[in-house]
Amino acid sequence: MTESVPTPPTRSARRGRLRVYLGAAPGVGKTYAMLAEGRRRADRGTDVVIGFVECHGRPKTEEQMSVLESVPRLTRTYRGAEFREMDLASVLDRRPEVVLVDELAHTNVPGGRHEKRWQDIEELLAAGISVITTVNVQHLESLNDVVERITGIPQRETVPDAVVRAADQIELVDMSPEALRRRMAHGNIYHPDKVDAALANYFRIGNLHALRELALLWLADRVDEGVKRHREENQITRTWETRERVVVALTGGPEGSTLIRRAARIAARTSGGDLLAVHVARADGLAWVSRAELLEQQRLVQSLGGTYHEVLGDDIPTALLEFARAEHATQLVLGTSRRRWLSEVVTGSGVGATTTRLSGDIDVHMVTHEQAARRRRLTPLGRGLSARRRLSGAVLGVVLLPVLTMALVGHRDALSLSSQILLYLSVVVLAALLGGLPSGVGAAVAASLLLDYYFTPPIGSLAIADHNNLIALFVFVFVATSVSSVVEFAARRTAKARRAAAESDTLAMLAGSVLGGEEALPALLDRLRETFAMDSVALLRRDVSGALDGVGDWTALAHSGESPCTAPGRADTTVPVGETAVLALCGHPLPAADRRILAAFAARVGNALEQRELSEEAAQAGPLAVLDRTRTALLAAVSHDLRTPLAAAKAAVSSLADPEITWSAADYRELLATADESIDRLITLVHNLLDTSRLQAGAMPVDPRALSVSEIIPLALAELGPAGHRIALDLPADLPEVIADPDLLQRIIANVAANALHYAPPGSPVGITASAIGQRVELRVIDRGPGVPAETRESIFVPFQRLGDRDNETGVGLGLALSRGLAQAMDGTLDAEDTPGGGLTMVLTLPAVAFLVAPVPPAEHTLT
Repeated sequence: MTESVPTPPTRSARRGRLRVYLGAAPGVGKTYAMLAEGRRRADRGTDVVIGFVECHGRPKTEEQMSVLESVPRLTRTYRGAEFREMDLASVLDRRPEVVLVDELAHTNVPGGRHEKRWQDIEELLAAGISVITTVNVQHLESLNDVVERITGIPQRETVPDAVVRAADQIELVDMSPEALRRRMAHGNIYHPDKVDAALANYFRIGNLHALRELALLWLADRVDEGVKRHREENQITRTWETRERVVVALTGGPEGSTLIRRAARIAARTSGGDLLAVHVARADGLAWVSRAELLEQQRLVQSLGGTYHEVLGDDIPTALLEFARAEHATQLVLGTSRRRWLSEVVTGSGVGATTTRLSGDIDVHMVTHEQAARRRRLTPLGRGLSARRRLSGAVLGVVLLPVLTMALVGHRDALSLSSQILLYLSVVVLAALLGGLPSGVGAAVAASLLLDYYFTPPIGSLAIADHNNLIALFVFVFVATSVSSVVEFAARRTAKARRAAAESDTLAMLAGSVLGGEEALPALLDRLRETFAMDSVALLRRDVSGALDGVGDWTALAHSGESPCTAPGRADTTVPVGETAVLALCGHPLPAADRRILAAFAARVGNALEQRELSEEAAQAGPLAVLDRTRTALLAAVSHDLRTPLAAAKAAVSSLADPEITWSAADYRELLATADESIDRLITLVHNLLDTSRLQAGAMPVDPRALSVSEIIPLALAELGPAGHRIALDLPADLPEVIADPDLLQRIIANVAANALHYAPPGSPVGITASAIGQRVELRVIDRGPGVPAETRESIFVPFQRLGDRDNETGVGLGLALSRGLAQAMDGTLDAEDTPGGGLTMVLTLPAVAFLVAPVPPAEHTLT
């Protein structure tokens, strides 16, 4: 039961400032650094007090602590042991300017205002008191599992990363692994009797190198957030090369794998570099997109630790650079052009050259590959013919027609009018192919006038003497105009095909996300924002449940990007999702041509939203289903197993009460024993059923205290009667005490031992051993029976199941299930594992008293 203490009035409206000393490993000196900072501030006149500092018997730390005022600690009793905690109420009453609080991730002893120490610190900050605190990298929530894989030691106390990231200042306290091990060997961190074990386990030099790198990388992310926030606040768009972010452009061609590996090597040159692969859905004008190649390249990027993105863009260089700048990229990797020199002469500069010219402060790497300059089938450009091509066609006509005229004037008598018309027609067709209808028609009119003036009698006049020449000129203009019209029509159809191809790419991506099992709404909204280059995308739903007017407010269910819309009226583009939700896009209005793709995204978002709601409903129904299955199993088991001892007791009592039968003394005693045994079995069954129901309801009374396992085991074995003599004990003399309820522990040991005796071969003893492992005590019950296959091992802990048993004498299968529940109620565990050489070993793990009072390597606070 936590204390109900009202929060005291704050010092002012100003929130306190938080400073965190982040340690790469225990013993690097973060507590010493915190105390030194407190002394510096106190020397400058700041009101500094110590809220909680753990010295661990280190003389230099105690010396630093002695010159500062300390708020007396609060003593709490938990499970028979006394613990000293920070007195939060006294610190708030004292109201210093700065308070020093050690061990941010510490779990408070039950009975205080908050469960975790970081919650105490939040209350101090809210009261206007600045806090200086410490935490080790292994206690950060996001790194907890990584540290366990590296060191092999679980860290049970964690702090959310967001709490540490929100600090006003974070300072890394670091030390080389060699120096830290020397400190350990000199006894400056732990007592001498713990040094050897620490150096051989947690403080191995490889572990320390890995922890150091984790701390540096985590802090680099925090620094990067600060840089990004500063750039956004000051509207800085120029790239700062504070961290390498390498973007590799993929076209869907076979050269993509080469580019990805080269970009990965560039990103790996600096620790913490990011790799981003991007594909622009609009083709680059020279190759069809291979979706199979893109999927393979996406898997390659992800295997190298990078991320894959797709965006829409009519202009490839612009789309690439917009994406790169939005991601604060420092380098851009492109493949050399697959086009031949003639294609670039006709269509202008390639993607690589244009991107390099427009890249600004982003470095562009042009990577050669085997596909460079290979002939590929042409794909039309984009929105029909670009303005650049139209201008190029017009310029071509203006330049080539006068040049051709000057060349032919000197050979006027050598060439017939038909030959001259064909030469002019070739120039007109070339201008039409390059510039489309306007260039072709303009060149045709200009060419007809030049032919009439310079080559059609009478020369030097626009008059035409021969009607055949007039017909030839009209045919010339008609053919040239027709060719130009065909080119323009093909360009328009190509634009539609290009649009359809881009839409199909995006729809294929959405279909792939469905088949791949991607369901998270934020991931879909991220894809939507990237596809249409939006600033933010939000999924909004109107909440009318509590609205008196039936209108209600909009609630954001998920969003992507900065500053998402809070209402559809503030968005640039909206699209409905189902009947109650809407997608709100901020950034720029979308043209009508993009609405079909947007509708596909909305349908997928609607499916994801429905799937999430169904999952939530299923999660709520899960406990009810479990309860229903348990009730059904209980009724099935009790209908038989409860009736069996009742029938046996009823038959014995009825036989004894029959006046027509005279029983001998031996028969009389046997019937009484049968009735007594049946009633005992019935009482045991009822007790187990009641205890199981209490565990499931969370109402099992637990009275934990410090006790010796060696005192409880004989009491448990005594319950087994003569069978208990088959059990061999191997208990070390220095085994620490455990925190447990004596009665519950006795029942667990008796149940597990009885189960082992039941399955052990006749004449084969059952062993019980105990040992201290880390912060726990393990009790092992070992039998040499048939064992249990690994795939069905967990089923032996399911209530109302007897694995392999079908007799009527073994009860309803509650023994092991009840034992595990009782162990968990005492913060312990009960698991099964193979016995070497055959058989089953039941492992009971309980918290040790010694480790709750005096921490050992590597944790500096181990209460869980």
